[in-house]
Amino acid sequence: MADSRQALALMAILVVVAAALAVGAQAVCDMDNDDFMACQPAAAATTDPQPAPSEACCATLGKADLRCLCSYKNSPWLSLYNIDPKRAMELPAKCGLTTPPDC
Repeated sequence: MADSRQALALMAILVVVAAALAVGAQAVCDMDNDDFMACQPAAAATTDPQPAPSEACCATLGKADLRCLCSYKNSPWLSLYNIDPKRAMELPAKCGLTTPPDC
């Protein structure tokens, strides 16, 4: 259950940033377009083998408002940006981060 919550939180991060791209690239939940792009390769549905998250991605996730991003966890935007939910779920742990327990 906790893993699925973490996955949803990370997916939310990617979804929110993707949404920001569509409305002028304003920062959402403390992530901007460049931040999103730093994490996208590690969560892409079509990249095999899956690359590890970059240092830039982990730094971005470390400063992002994960609680804010949780509010986007059920968004359909992930598929529009070729994000694999399972891969997205793995990113916080791979970066040594913990998502909020109520996410």
